[in-house]
Amino acid sequence: MKLWQKNGTDTAEVDRFTVGRDREMDLYLAEADVLGSLAHTRMLASIGLLAEAELVDVQRELKAIYKEMTAGNFRIEEDVEDIHSQVELLLTRRIGDTGKKIHSGRSRNDQVLVDLRIYLRREIYEIVGRVERLFRTLQRLAEQHKDVLMPGYTHLQIAMPSSFGLWFGAFAEGLADDLTMMEAAYRVCNRNPLGSAAGYGSSFPLDREMTTELLGFDTMAYNVVYAQMGRGKTERVLAQAMSAVAATLNKLATDNCLFLSQNFAFIAYPPELTTGSSIMPHKKNPDVWELMRSKCNRLLSLPNEISMMTTNLPTGYFRDLQLLKEVLFPAIQTLKECVEMADYMLRHIEVKTDILADPKYDYLFSVEVVNRLVLNGVPFREAYRQVGLEIENGTYRPQREVHHTHAGSIGNLCLDRVDALMDSVLKRFDFERFIRAEEELTR
Repeated sequence: MKLWQKNGTDTAEVDRFTVGRDREMDLYLAEADVLGSLAHTRMLASIGLLAEAELVDVQRELKAIYKEMTAGNFRIEEDVEDIHSQVELLLTRRIGDTGKKIHSGRSRNDQVLVDLRIYLRREIYEIVGRVERLFRTLQRLAEQHKDVLMPGYTHLQIAMPSSFGLWFGAFAEGLADDLTMMEAAYRVCNRNPLGSAAGYGSSFPLDREMTTELLGFDTMAYNVVYAQMGRGKTERVLAQAMSAVAATLNKLATDNCLFLSQNFAFIAYPPELTTGSSIMPHKKNPDVWELMRSKCNRLLSLPNEISMMTTNLPTGYFRDLQLLKEVLFPAIQTLKECVEMADYMLRHIEVKTDILADPKYDYLFSVEVVNRLVLNGVPFREAYRQVGLEIENGTYRPQREVHHTHAGSIGNLCLDRVDALMDSVLKRFDFERFIRAEEELTR
């Protein structure tokens, strides 16, 4: 079944090529498609395109289909082109010709647009929830290990004293910034394109304000041409926000791989969270973090991949856009899995507390020695030269006390302020609006 087909002719080769994996990808959009139709048909009734009795039948069966979807009892039949066709087909089987009326005033173009935005805002909600949990874990670890010193590096050379509190806290604050980008993606995503039809509006007196309210969108995408132009842009903006989270996870994974190695030996994990070697019995490999690092590298390429698929497309819809689902939907699942696994691993991390007792870290404290000379009245450049000469001639003796008190330093992590920063970001999402709207539509 194809919504655009006028007769029964079809070419199997063309069908296989053009449909591709779209049925598989459309299953991600199934619930969103029904939500869009629930709102659209209520609007159609309000402008006289559906009788009240017809609306009752449509709403009842759409809600039944929605329940089948949430229970996992839904599929797109082999000879059905997409999710939109499948839902309309099921309605027509159950309530007759009334089911054929639900497409009035819309095109598959704006139908898939609204499906995407409903689906993507749900996925953003899930990503944000998982990132928040990881953030809380990192903040807890930062507080727990705030007094445990570790080496800080520049150029992978021993540089200055750091702490596990600083290390964990740095990733936590990074996630707060990442969610600021995700909030921008959510704002772009949470605008209603329904009513733009094929990209040029409709001669029906559609009430777009009504569907915007029913679906819990912030606003509508007002200009119908721009609503269609949002296809590709919405995905790209979300991909950029996802890549920000992935970049933070990537660095976290890389550090864990380094710190778990014998040459560093800063941290440990239970044996069941590492893997062994087929011939070397001593090995405890950080496979989880290595795979996460690679997966996040792939996510970092996502914005560019989407950009390359949509670059140089003129205004209007093109079938090229169908393939965006194949790169974005699996990537979303990958990011969620990576965030969840990072949280799981960190909840089992063991921190070594005596790292700096090793004499090889003596030079970490050279800046501390310089600063103490400056505090005693020695000009900085002279103090620097003096300590440098002591290091060269072997008379340097470290003073292992660290006195960092300024905001954001070892002795003043500002964890409460970072908590407040994250809470402020989370509050701006206002997910409750769309959650409440979806619950009311399906009640």
